[in-house]
Amino acid sequence: MRSQKVRPRVTGAATPQAVHGTVDSQGRLIAADQPLLLLNRRAGGEDGGALAIPQVAALARLSQKLGVQVARTVMTADGNVDIDLTVQARPDGDMVYLTVNGWHERAEVPANAAMRFERERYFAKIENEGAWQCNDSLHLLELPPALLRLMNTPSHQMNELLLTRVFRLVEDDVGDLPMVAGLARREAFAGQLVVLRSNANVRLRLSGEPRIGNDGHFLGYSGGYSFVDSQYALQQPPDPQEPPFAQQLDGALRQPIARIIANADQISARSYGPIRQDYAGYANDISAAGRHLLGLIDDISDMQAVEQQDFRASAETVDMADIARRAAGLLKVRAADQSVRIDAPPIDEIIEAKGDFRRVLQIIVNLLSNAVRYSPRGSSVWIRTEIEGDLAALIVADQGKGIASADQARIFEKFERIDPNEPGGTGLGLYISRRLARAMGGDINVDSAPGQGSRFVLTLPLA
Repeated sequence: MRSQKVRPRVTGAATPQAVHGTVDSQGRLIAADQPLLLLNRRAGGEDGGALAIPQVAALARLSQKLGVQVARTVMTADGNVDIDLTVQARPDGDMVYLTVNGWHERAEVPANAAMRFERERYFAKIENEGAWQCNDSLHLLELPPALLRLMNTPSHQMNELLLTRVFRLVEDDVGDLPMVAGLARREAFAGQLVVLRSNANVRLRLSGEPRIGNDGHFLGYSGGYSFVDSQYALQQPPDPQEPPFAQQLDGALRQPIARIIANADQISARSYGPIRQDYAGYANDISAAGRHLLGLIDDISDMQAVEQQDFRASAETVDMADIARRAAGLLKVRAADQSVRIDAPPIDEIIEAKGDFRRVLQIIVNLLSNAVRYSPRGSSVWIRTEIEGDLAALIVADQGKGIASADQARIFEKFERIDPNEPGGTGLGLYISRRLARAMGGDINVDSAPGQGSRFVLTLPLA
């Protein structure tokens, strides 16, 4: 550990020269000039141990993740003294080289909870790896496509998700839930640990700022998140089954359209103030058109993926009954809006098959979406599981108008719909679902007749 002559701490003073340090791939401060070394010790660090200055450590990690030089002005604390640091972090192989300029100590002020919160909030902003947004009822308005893929949720279905149904909030070390405390006071929060309900291995930290309308009403939260586990962070590898075309769509189309939908929904809900009824109707039309476009983008991306010659689906053991219950939860809001009841398998039912969890969920969501869309108000959709020889079968049955035998083969073709003039999807969902099922060694078939509803059967090999 190299060092230079120590400069005594003087409140309000500034360090006239640059201070350097080196951080290894494990986040350890393995070399430092003495001012940085002493500050790290007073923050609880040990010589050669982890860099203990949170804001500087965050910049080092961010630089290492991105593989580029990052420079920020940060505020940290040394006892009751706040210090402004201009930090440059430069990655080189497994190391990150720090250069600290503009080391300026502010006048001493009493430490309090508000100051600690502001530091934590600032720290959260530095490490943000994506943005999220929800309305005042905690329905999600924005999530990045990368996170939606981890959830296996199509972009156009995001607005149907309740934040607390997507994330499980975890108490901090003293038993608090920062988001709940912030929500109760309509204030900002930081450092809320959450676990993705659809994948308990994915943990994140959320921060949020309240969104306030012109009339002073609380409209929800806008914020950022960072992954706790590095394998899901900024440089997570692209899905090998997702072609470059689909990746390009994320930034070029999905995110702008998602923002259009979110703003249209806010206008329709009159969140920004009173508007004429016909304008609210126009906003509803914009939102519906945006969701249709997102659905088309998702379907085109999936179609390109399943038509690749080297497309393969993984074969792990999955519980089809559990996945069906998850799919029913995702579509609960849409079904309720159409006064349709979803009868999912009971909580203790298990039927294990061989398949790809994400793809099986995608198929069932598609079958269930179609069933809800074409069901009359006040009717029910049933999900049942059976064992047929060496196959596990999942049945989605509705009370819709049914499908004529002449159309039953056609609906599995690309861009085919029974009635193109009827509001609905893109005509790709069943085509993609059957391709996915067959890639996993299974199939999808339909049993229907006009006026007698439809019965779609997904089969997969038994585990």
